[in-house]
Amino acid sequence: MMRYWCEAAMFDGGTGPAVAGRVEIEVQDGRITRISPSVDPSPEAHILSGVVFPAAANAHSHAFHRILRGRTHHNRGDFWVWREHMYRSAAELTPDAYEQLATAVFTEMVVAGYSSVAEFHYVHHQPGGVPYPEPHAMELGLARAATAAGIRLTLLDTLYLAGGIGLPLSPEQARFGDRDVQEWLDRVASLRTEIARSFPPGMVSVGAALHSVRGVPEADLAVVADKLPHDMPLHIHLSEQPAENAACLAAHGLTPTGLLDRHGLLSPRLSAVHCTHLTDEDITLLGNAGVTVVMCPTTEADLADGIGPARALANAGATIALGTDQHAVIDPWIEMRALEHGERLGSGERGRFSPEELLHAATEGAARSMATPVAPEALRVGAVCDLVAVATGSARTAGSKPQQLPLSATAADVTAVVINGELVASDGVHHRLGAPGRLLTDALENFS
Repeated sequence: MMRYWCEAAMFDGGTGPAVAGRVEIEVQDGRITRISPSVDPSPEAHILSGVVFPAAANAHSHAFHRILRGRTHHNRGDFWVWREHMYRSAAELTPDAYEQLATAVFTEMVVAGYSSVAEFHYVHHQPGGVPYPEPHAMELGLARAATAAGIRLTLLDTLYLAGGIGLPLSPEQARFGDRDVQEWLDRVASLRTEIARSFPPGMVSVGAALHSVRGVPEADLAVVADKLPHDMPLHIHLSEQPAENAACLAAHGLTPTGLLDRHGLLSPRLSAVHCTHLTDEDITLLGNAGVTVVMCPTTEADLADGIGPARALANAGATIALGTDQHAVIDPWIEMRALEHGERLGSGERGRFSPEELLHAATEGAARSMATPVAPEALRVGAVCDLVAVATGSARTAGSKPQQLPLSATAADVTAVVINGELVASDGVHHRLGAPGRLLTDALENFS
């Protein structure tokens, strides 16, 4: 049994989330077994200063995109400059180099306060599209990286068959693709078996993703709807750019959301990523189906994609989750704030999302995107013990009310991270792997 004593903590005392002082948490087998507010610390308890929250969950990640941070802004850094760098970085990946990079990226996530990540993975094969001799070479490297960093991983094996609606894969995309949808389904099943055999349950699991309606022909959408196991989470990039909508309308007479609806793919197990350019009908469809919409505000800003209708989607019945996507920023507090700031800029109104709603999007909202357990928005008995402690006396947080720290804190204020009941990081340093800056510096030397 482990005990943590919190100077203050956000926990659910039966009437909803609230911050209480002097809270002791007992942990057994990675789960919270008792929460005792207003008590002095037991002699054996580990002290967590500041305010303790549930750790965040990152509902959308492309680990290799971390290579691009600070490298895509020359010549004004338009989309074509970004895409050129992205394809070049993807071409340089090897299983060993990707494992080293992903270990560093996942470590950066952990020290920032993330305990879970959904990795939208599509770099499956060797350059040119030839499979690796070792089955799942890239995928197992990512799983080992997550295990080393101690982060829970939902590995989303991604179907990518076309370079655009009616277009073949380009040479740059060849290593992303498969011969057909059945080959992908077989690989997902094989990967699921291998992960279950080789990695701890609750820490590494397999899900599925469709790259987009641009990357998966309509006939294959029908096969996925029929044959993909229904207990697997399913993700897709959706309406990220207006050009995607225009191409889909021209080819199918439907928006991307409408096309998914045609094939019965809108459901609570679906996580639709970005959803930046939706019609009113799209919003209604996604809300009525109870889809999770994963917003990635710092990436959507970095790529100038636009501000998605998060508030309207939430009002319609969709669950809002947050992700870091290309990792221009890895900081759950900044993603929370950016979601609200985007809404304010688009609407001219403050308070579009309350601090409690932002915390929900970063924790419990993201749970529906995951195949691993995720901490709820407030600590409760029976939940996984994934915690983050936030300093209250920094230049950013001094004077903030505890409940409003999602609108003032940053990852620099994280003093401790607990995952599965284990204290894994303190003050920006991973207890096993050290400082993520050094790991990233070493890993990025493999890429031009």
